[in-house]
Amino acid sequence: MTSQRVLVTGATGYVGGRLVPRLLARGHTVRVLARSPQKLADVPWAAEVEVVEGDLSDAASLERAMAEIDVVYYLVHSMRARGDFASEEADTARAVAEAARTAGVSRIVYLGALHPDGPLSQHLRSRVAVGRILLDSGVPAIVLQAGVVIGSGSASFEMIRQLTEVLPYMPAPRWVRNRIQPIAIRDVLHYLLAAAELPPEVSRAFDIGGPDILRYGQMMNGYAVEAGLPQRPIASLPVFTPWLASQWVNLVTPIPRSLAVPIIESLQYDCVMREHDIDAVIPPPEGGLTGYRTAVRLALARMRDGDVETSWRNSSVAGAPSDPLPSDPEWTGHTVYTDVRERESDAAPAELWRVVEGIGGERGWYSFPLAWALRGWMDKLVGGVGLRRGRRDADRLSTGEVLDWWRVERISRGPEGGALRLRAEMRVPGRAWLELDVTPAAGGGSHYRQRAVFFPRGLAGRLYWFSILPFHGVIFNGMANRIVAEPDRLRSVVSPRRGRG
Repeated sequence: MTSQRVLVTGATGYVGGRLVPRLLARGHTVRVLARSPQKLADVPWAAEVEVVEGDLSDAASLERAMAEIDVVYYLVHSMRARGDFASEEADTARAVAEAARTAGVSRIVYLGALHPDGPLSQHLRSRVAVGRILLDSGVPAIVLQAGVVIGSGSASFEMIRQLTEVLPYMPAPRWVRNRIQPIAIRDVLHYLLAAAELPPEVSRAFDIGGPDILRYGQMMNGYAVEAGLPQRPIASLPVFTPWLASQWVNLVTPIPRSLAVPIIESLQYDCVMREHDIDAVIPPPEGGLTGYRTAVRLALARMRDGDVETSWRNSSVAGAPSDPLPSDPEWTGHTVYTDVRERESDAAPAELWRVVEGIGGERGWYSFPLAWALRGWMDKLVGGVGLRRGRRDADRLSTGEVLDWWRVERISRGPEGGALRLRAEMRVPGRAWLELDVTPAAGGGSHYRQRAVFFPRGLAGRLYWFSILPFHGVIFNGMANRIVAEPDRLRSVVSPRRGRG
């Protein structure tokens, strides 16, 4: 194995975030291209890679990113449910191909999707088209066409898990009878790593999949067995169109509609390997490929141990606000609404900060849980992310991570407290942030400051703010009171355990 200079696009995603540390472990020099480098600020390998800020659609960004690069990993997919995303993906693939050829890159590796011959969904057609563009680029390319990826934190695994655990009886579309060849995330990474080391004369698409071919219903019941649940009766209903099925998944699982649509569209087809040519160029991993139920067992163990390396939850949400909170001088000319609450606490700053950093997810928001849940359901009904995305780690947050319907825009911590800024990804007529700060109090103890910020969009945004203003006194006031009281409550119980508020 020769050390190579590698560029990874999509390093903030589910697969890319796992691939980077494994490339580093194999001795490669890694550069990542990121539209929002701050999302990588807290990943364990941040100091070991070079980060280039830029966009795949920008020629200057691509030129900087590909300078002196040997291998490019193209791991970016659009998960939009609407719009002409296929044309945009094709244009981006052409831009990447041109930049790679100009820079003298020796290999492109692309992760596509298993698909049958014949008519395909828009998302699968786009995956196939991108693969062809890269193969026709003049740069040796490997297109790995994978089935449903199973691993802790993967969107497909999470959809199976949620549907199986929530519903004792499964009304389902006809696609539950389609054949699928799932693959464990560890095996996907095995093929991705090895693809970078293939000789240049190997340039083509390869199907990859695990050892099991199952129906989707069998996958759900296989999960049930591994999770210690009764197997679920499944009824195939012809009235369940892909659109209706995506609404159903959106409502009963944390998967937002924008992500459910491409997953469900791909399940309308038998997606199994049509050839096994990959075995001749990349042997299976030592010990063989991972079976479906073994992959489920491993994923559940990771979840129990709190060791979920990357998650679908941190994927960018189409249409969600992504601009950071403007600094004060830039507010001139803007309409800005704020709600500020401040409290004093006898707790040490570090003690109170642990409460703040542990907010959300299973612990809740320390105020009026029914109101938070209702607002989450309302967001789901209009195609938003809802409140059930949770958090990856119960105790620690990182920049760029998801926290229910928020995304961590900034976090800083130290022995004297910390500061947390959350950007809302719910559907609102404007842009919203929530800031939670803990600092030492002048006379000892801690000072807690909580600020909600809202930039309304048009008349609808202004009406929205004033319509919810009466609830702020209950929700935000109660939230501040209970957060500062939580350290005392924790000290009063024999077995420390935070409640849901």
